[in-house]
Amino acid sequence: MVASDTLLTGKQLETLSINTIRTLAIDAVQQANSGHPGAPMALAPVAYCLWQQFLRFDPEDPIWPNRDRFILSNGHASMLLYALLHLTGVRAVNPKYERLGEYAVTLEDIKHFRQIDSKTPGHPEYHVTSGVETTTGPLGQGVGNSVGMAIAGVWMAAHFNRPGFPMFDYNVYAFCGDGDVMEGVACEAASLAGHLKLPNLCWIYDNNRITLDGPADESFTEDVTARFKAYGWNVTHVADANDLAALGSAYDQFLQTKDRPTLMVVDSHIGYGSPHKQDSSAAHGEPLGEEEVRLAKKSYGWPEDAKFLVPDGVREHFRDGLGKRGHDLREKWMALFGEYEKKYPDLADHLYRMQHRDLPEGWNKNLPTFPADAKGVATRDSSGKVLNVLAQNVPWLVGGSADLGGSNKTTLKFDGAGDFQAGSYAGRNLHFGVREHAMGAILSGMSLCKIRPFGGTFFNFSDYMRPTIRLAALMEIPATYIFTHDSIGLGEDGPTHQPVEQLASLRAMPGLMVMRPADANEVVEAWKVIMQLRHEPVALVLTRQAIPTFDRSKYAPASGVAKGAYILADAPGGHPDVILMGSGSEVQWCVAAYEQLQSEGIKARVVSMPSWDLFEHQSDDYKEEVLPPEVKARVAVEQAATFGWSRYVGPTGKVIGMQTFGASAPLKDLLKKFGFSREHVVEAAREAIARSK
Repeated sequence: MVASDTLLTGKQLETLSINTIRTLAIDAVQQANSGHPGAPMALAPVAYCLWQQFLRFDPEDPIWPNRDRFILSNGHASMLLYALLHLTGVRAVNPKYERLGEYAVTLEDIKHFRQIDSKTPGHPEYHVTSGVETTTGPLGQGVGNSVGMAIAGVWMAAHFNRPGFPMFDYNVYAFCGDGDVMEGVACEAASLAGHLKLPNLCWIYDNNRITLDGPADESFTEDVTARFKAYGWNVTHVADANDLAALGSAYDQFLQTKDRPTLMVVDSHIGYGSPHKQDSSAAHGEPLGEEEVRLAKKSYGWPEDAKFLVPDGVREHFRDGLGKRGHDLREKWMALFGEYEKKYPDLADHLYRMQHRDLPEGWNKNLPTFPADAKGVATRDSSGKVLNVLAQNVPWLVGGSADLGGSNKTTLKFDGAGDFQAGSYAGRNLHFGVREHAMGAILSGMSLCKIRPFGGTFFNFSDYMRPTIRLAALMEIPATYIFTHDSIGLGEDGPTHQPVEQLASLRAMPGLMVMRPADANEVVEAWKVIMQLRHEPVALVLTRQAIPTFDRSKYAPASGVAKGAYILADAPGGHPDVILMGSGSEVQWCVAAYEQLQSEGIKARVVSMPSWDLFEHQSDDYKEEVLPPEVKARVAVEQAATFGWSRYVGPTGKVIGMQTFGASAPLKDLLKKFGFSREHVVEAAREAIARSK
């Protein structure tokens, strides 16, 4: 068939196109001597049917806002997606949302699969390869993201659509496998999606009964169909992954189901077409080997020695199917948007700004300022006040909490905020339930659709979210995590709930900005920084307990937060004998110690350090201005593990922190037991001065 000069029939073109996807995957994995050929081989017809017949996607503009989203949650099958991106001619887009005209994935890119600086890494990466909607690979994460994308779709439809102007009606398709549906994050996300009755969400479950560990039935015998029906999903079944007619009928049924998400169970044989390794884990997790490659190609009627072959007619076939359909839909949408701009100029302006991660005019108006107050306010409370103002100024600031909205102060309470529920998709308050991991994945999916999402929980439970936070940092997307109850200040709930190592752990994560403001006005400034970010997720770490609001007529303005660390109080002439530094609630002890030391004639400086990440991005001159190298006497104070502070206190400095997991007791007793007091800081300052001499 490949070498024929005769005009190919539709069926022959279908088979040729599917086998081109398969053989590109086989050849790329074989040449890289690394990767997973089995899943792309088995899923090629499933993906072909979706892309060629159903997916509303314009290869010339892969970021068109109302495109359908395709997610490869089983990201080890990345060559399936790279082959599709290449054969359909998807164009590259730069970080400024400009279309470049060049192909996102060339044949040369496929030949460099899994190689250094390639556009075809081992698992799909959102900011590396245009056409990749989200970074996948850690199983369960992609389907978790898909729920966020579906939520974003129905929210944007409720917010932007008007009679005659369906600006948003896209669908979300996610391929997943046994590993995905076993992972807890997928179970959490599926449960919430069923509760919300998201009609625009379809998971295609590759039921191949194989894991990397061997046959799935060694560890997995549950009835997935029954489980998803219990979640409230519509479930369909395709008995043969190669049956294009049955696949088409199943996709049609999804499109006709308007009251719930759909799970499409597709039975497949991993490594289909390679008879000797059809069901082996080797076909799943290793190159086939030269002999198996020849056997597989022979079974496809393919030239056995041809490598990276794209037969004539295949690219044209995709161009005439997906390409034409997507182009026409996008052109129609752009024309509709032109009319929308005339009739609804404010909504159109917001839609455009949202899609470009810009903020509306007046986004920072009416933000509160907090008067000096020795008793003060918990930073979770001041954050809640700021968040409610910002959400009124930025209509696409949407979020909620994992069961703790009242405690996190993440609930939006202004008129019209509303709750996001099934049949009420315009609400701004999301209720994630006790599903921290899914919340993180959903926030990423929402952010990838350009909503500004936030999600809250206790800081200790950031551990449940860590995989999703890591992927958000890897993708460089501006999700905001609001973590409250940030220290042993939690009190009587005890060490099971008192975060100790979380600050150090998250500070170690590349690309994540950790912010721990020291008073209410630092909270305001932190939110100003957060809202202007385009490429960084943020962990905003807040107190449960009230802490003093500093007198800014006496101390430096809180605007110093924008630089990550700043001189809050200084010695006369700016030449301190000792530097006292900390973040969050512990800065109060630095200030109290500063006042005592000053009264004793010891020259001290207080440095508030709400964000190490921001501080490290400042110039060397600024960093040395705040922390002069010649001042060796330094004390850091933080109710957390001391790991990491040595970079700032140096070899002669002292760190007052946590060496254990805390304890269950009232806060005043905990502070005394663990040494968080003015007296202890003063004592440490004297020791540091002595050691530095």
